[in-house]
Amino acid sequence: MGRVEDKVCLVTGGGSGLGRADAIALAKEGAKVVITDINKENGEEAAHAAGNGAIFLEHDVAEEDQWQLVIKQTLDHFDELNVVVNNAGMFIPGSVEEVTWDQYRIHQRIHMDGAFFGIKYGIETIKANGKLGAIVNIASTTALLGYHTSFAYGACKGAIRTMTSHAAIHCQQLRYNIRVNCIFPSVIQTPLIEKLYADAAAAAESAWC
Repeated sequence: MGRVEDKVCLVTGGGSGLGRADAIALAKEGAKVVITDINKENGEEAAHAAGNGAIFLEHDVAEEDQWQLVIKQTLDHFDELNVVVNNAGMFIPGSVEEVTWDQYRIHQRIHMDGAFFGIKYGIETIKANGKLGAIVNIASTTALLGYHTSFAYGACKGAIRTMTSHAAIHCQQLRYNIRVNCIFPSVIQTPLIEKLYADAAAAAESAWC
């Protein structure tokens, strides 16, 4: 217990799934958690579940001005920022032949643009503290392996892997006291995955009717 005692941790997409679990775990370890999400109801519920003074801020990670506002609100409330967890994401299944340009672009906006802003503004804000800080980017095994129906998602998670490496070297060379890391979860039973399975089962059933 207490591994992140009094650290201010911002978790994007913290209203459900892995982000919600991250936020609750951080709060249990003593962190002051800022949960951001586009879903206000889920975000407020997650903040309540996390406890320890956690707050919720409505936030579209693909919009730069909203990142600037969320950072300001975090500093206004907690005075500093120590950790950013770039978790927000979405998934539309599709192979390279099936995926549309609009589907590809929405993956880019939420995953790549969201991670870019989180890394950029996270480093800018955390370095001002003069304390040890961290950026944690949530990628996926799709960044490491090929999957038939995850073309757009995998491409974006691969980009996040590369952004992490470049940002980590940047912080090291400039002697910022900031660690930048990436983790690669496999399939986790979240509401998003459960819906995908349900949709696939319904489609299979319809095909046989």
